[in-house]
Amino acid sequence: MSHVKAGGTSKNNRDSQGQRLGVKLFGGQKVKTGQIIVRQVGLTKRAGVGTKLSRNYTIHAAKDGTVKFIERKVRLFSGKSVRRTEVTVE
Repeated sequence: MSHVKAGGTSKNNRDSQGQRLGVKLFGGQKVKTGQIIVRQVGLTKRAGVGTKLSRNYTIHAAKDGTVKFIERKVRLFSGKSVRRTEVTVE
C-alpha cells in the first residue's frame, strides 16, 4: 500500500481558450467582400452601409472598399439616447 495520504480534488483546473474577438480591420484599411471587420459578443458596434451583420454579431464587408468607423447617436427602447460606433465600408 501507498504511504501517501489522500489528496483532495482541485476545483480550479478548468481554463477555456480565448475567443479571438475584437476589431480585425481598422479605419482607413482596405477591405474585400466577405472579410471580417469586427468579431464581437452582442451588438457593441453597429453594421452600417456596405457591411452585413451575421448571426453571431460578426460584421463582414458587403463590398470592396475602405473601412470607416463613425460615432452615431442611437435611441434605446427606454427612450435614452446613447452613442454607438457604426462600421461602414466606402
